[in-house]
Amino acid sequence: MNQDYIVPDEWSIIEEGFDKNRVKSSESLFSIGNGAMGQRANFEETYSGPTFQGSYIAGVYYPDKTRVGWWKNGYPEYFAKVLNAPNWIGIDISIDGEPLDLNTCTKVDNYRRELNMKEGWYQRSFEATMPNGIEVKAVVTRFLSLKYDEVGAIKYELEVLNKDVGVAAMPYLDSGIKNEDSNWDDQFWNTTNIVADGSRGFIEAHTMKTNFATCTFMMATAEAHNEQVKPSSPQKTDTKVSLTFDTALKKGGKLTVIKYGGYTVDRNHDKNKLIEAANEVLDKVSAIGFDGLLQTQKKAWADIWQMSDIAIKGDVKAQQGIRFNIFQLNQTYLGTDSRLNIGPKGFTGEKYGGSTYWDTEAYCIPFYMATKNQEVARRLLKYRYNHLEKAIENAQKLGFENGAALYPMVTMNGEECHNEWEITFEEIHRNGAIAFAIYNYFRFTGDYSYIPEMGLEVLIGIARFWHQRANFSEHKGQYVILGVTGPNEYENNVNNNWYTNYIAKWCIEYAIEQLEKVKEGYPDDYKRIIGKTHLTETETEKWKKVADNMYFPYSKEHGVYLQQDGFLDKELIPVSELPKSERPLNQKWSWDRILRSPYIKQADTLQGFYFFEDHFTKEELRKHFDFYEPFTVHESSLSPCVHSIQAAKLGRMDQAYQFYLRTSRLDLDDYNKEVEEGLHITSMAGTWMSIVEGFAGMRIIEDKLNFTPQLPEKWEAYSFKINFRNRILKVTVTKEGSSYELTGTEEMSIRVNGQRVVLKPGETIQA
Repeated sequence: MNQDYIVPDEWSIIEEGFDKNRVKSSESLFSIGNGAMGQRANFEETYSGPTFQGSYIAGVYYPDKTRVGWWKNGYPEYFAKVLNAPNWIGIDISIDGEPLDLNTCTKVDNYRRELNMKEGWYQRSFEATMPNGIEVKAVVTRFLSLKYDEVGAIKYELEVLNKDVGVAAMPYLDSGIKNEDSNWDDQFWNTTNIVADGSRGFIEAHTMKTNFATCTFMMATAEAHNEQVKPSSPQKTDTKVSLTFDTALKKGGKLTVIKYGGYTVDRNHDKNKLIEAANEVLDKVSAIGFDGLLQTQKKAWADIWQMSDIAIKGDVKAQQGIRFNIFQLNQTYLGTDSRLNIGPKGFTGEKYGGSTYWDTEAYCIPFYMATKNQEVARRLLKYRYNHLEKAIENAQKLGFENGAALYPMVTMNGEECHNEWEITFEEIHRNGAIAFAIYNYFRFTGDYSYIPEMGLEVLIGIARFWHQRANFSEHKGQYVILGVTGPNEYENNVNNNWYTNYIAKWCIEYAIEQLEKVKEGYPDDYKRIIGKTHLTETETEKWKKVADNMYFPYSKEHGVYLQQDGFLDKELIPVSELPKSERPLNQKWSWDRILRSPYIKQADTLQGFYFFEDHFTKEELRKHFDFYEPFTVHESSLSPCVHSIQAAKLGRMDQAYQFYLRTSRLDLDDYNKEVEEGLHITSMAGTWMSIVEGFAGMRIIEDKLNFTPQLPEKWEAYSFKINFRNRILKVTVTKEGSSYELTGTEEMSIRVNGQRVVLKPGETIQA
């Protein structure tokens, strides 16, 4: 049974009624971020029940020594932890000497949370009876500013309902925090300086080992009965600074605390001037005020939604799902800083560590290319180019030579930091996703300049890796790739994973093709790159020999490529015959049992059919889909979207819609029973793809946009916008057909269901 407490709403995530058992899940679902920092939806006041406190700063991490396997040659020595940063949101409330704590209150009524995605704010409200009999009402509003991305703001309104009382509000900063997932219980932060200055507080701290310098700051004001309340002298400990606003409240009276807080970091400022930088930003935002900042926030989100929204008519849950996904993607990454990337949990939790997986290239780049300008996607590609030397180092540690590059499975700075051997050493298909993203970027944007400037060097490093990783099998008379883990992580250490072999062949061929194009069209870049890489024709001929003679496991009996050499040796029992009580497998079965089973965690062979669909016929897709989908448990968040797109291509819209619902509401409905650990941010881009590439059938064919639109039965209509080469196209699909509206200065031709349609700016064409 999936959770179903989130109230369906087109623009908001809403929870009604207080339930201690879902506090941690809601902390994930109501998380907020602004690209530079983020936080789980923890309570500002004390909460003594189960909670997962989490605040995070983009790009700040700690190299936590791995618990297993670090002695193996080539094994990463550490697992990069997304660091739980000093907490600035805290506002303890004491009433007649007793702390306000929803866990100990005798009654909690009218409890409500709302995450307003349209305007970018989060609000919690409740009425509570404390153990001392005092009844209070609270409304707490919070947001992280998009415009001033070092700052967040909180308005905490507290009303006493049944008697006159004494109230103390204590806004604080706390650097005495730990990660939920620390391997050795190490101290991750070293607090170096605590400063209190009137209504402001500052904690300077740096991370151990990585030495990121940060200043966590706050400023607070309070008002009771429409009069300012002055703070008493600040209190300081070794890791904490707090202010206290003491006041008497009459029955029905209200105390309002405004708190600004956030981080200045040495990634953006002189590490010796972090308090100075914090004061500057506090001066700026306090002059604007809470309401003014909120108005700025609403405008910033309106601008984002103007381009990235997908509007659905007739299905509120589907609408809520897609907007939640688009909202979280924009909270996580806005494309303004090429040093940053998109972590699988974003700012909502610590699981997986690292900030970069192959998810970025395989799933996220299409979303950012189409909903922002091409510079954003280019920055994501530049991020990988900047890490090329580290990728070469990673390959060297495993015994590869001559500039072969193996990009990490998980990274913060380009260095591999994943600590499961079957993934670190074997899930090498990640290299292919990076090459594919370069191809995909050019295909969509038409901007070839990235390849001669940066991309070709990346492609050479990747091709060198595949050439060396493959070996010639005398027995088969072809090149094989042994000892790998494909996208389906429920098979480890297999031989000739079809997807891995196929993408390896494609990478080599694509690198050779781009070498020729750059040689012909960009001779200066070609000369520079050849001089830098020492590439020779003899070497590329060896690459080509591998690509031309790659082995692919195939079953004549079933007429399909085999996921790997031994797939047919398994007991092929479909998922439909598995008792529901045994799912999810990763929580119910031993790893040994999973590895021997035929069950597929996520699209594997079908991932290749998604990337390279123009290499195969529709009939081949149908055969492979029908063979593999019945064994797929979709226990990876990255699986349903690929299947949704392919089901739509096959005209199976009921199935495509079910997969879409699963990907769009994966976290809202907690399909995998793990949402309390954080959200699945990178797979959210797959939700967008399910509609745009799945239902609308958008493809780039012969350098033009193509659409084959379909409408799920439950929907009345849907619409979205695409930024295609600096021209904005709005697509609307209804029961009657589809329409296309172009914004820009020049006309554009597209194809709809195979027919050419010429669009002129300002016109809407029915097709």
